[in-house]
Amino acid sequence: MCDYSLCGIPNRLAAEGEELVVHKFSTGSMGLASPADLPVPEALRAPAVKKTFWQSVKSFFEPSRQPAVAPAVCIPPGAQLILKDIPADLQRQCRVFEEEGVLFTQISADVNSYRDAVRFTNGYQIRLQDLREGMRVQVLSLAGVTEYTPAMTEALR
Repeated sequence: MCDYSLCGIPNRLAAEGEELVVHKFSTGSMGLASPADLPVPEALRAPAVKKTFWQSVKSFFEPSRQPAVAPAVCIPPGAQLILKDIPADLQRQCRVFEEEGVLFTQISADVNSYRDAVRFTNGYQIRLQDLREGMRVQVLSLAGVTEYTPAMTEALR
């Protein structure tokens, strides 16, 4: 649901229909976050009004306001997602298009390891850590569908 590296960060469960973004958290790990929870980039902020000398002195002595930490948004295994804005290099690596349906999965049960991943319809899996910051993710369904595995396909033949 949420990799071990995001344990120290506030988190919440995703909602169906929600649009999320791949975000690099303060731990250095990639995860999912709501764009509404992320700070506005400096370039998009309104230009600061020039302060008077006394306003500058006052702000120097005021405690700094630390921005709130955006909560990590957790996805359960088996959730159906749409991965958007897939960069060209990942499109080639994964043999997919710019926008693809994926299944959220965990590739390992090992502790202290990155295990969250997405599986494309062609069977290719990629860890969340290997996605690019800013990629958009739409949550279609959180229902725990039975996950596809090649062994299941072979057993059905």
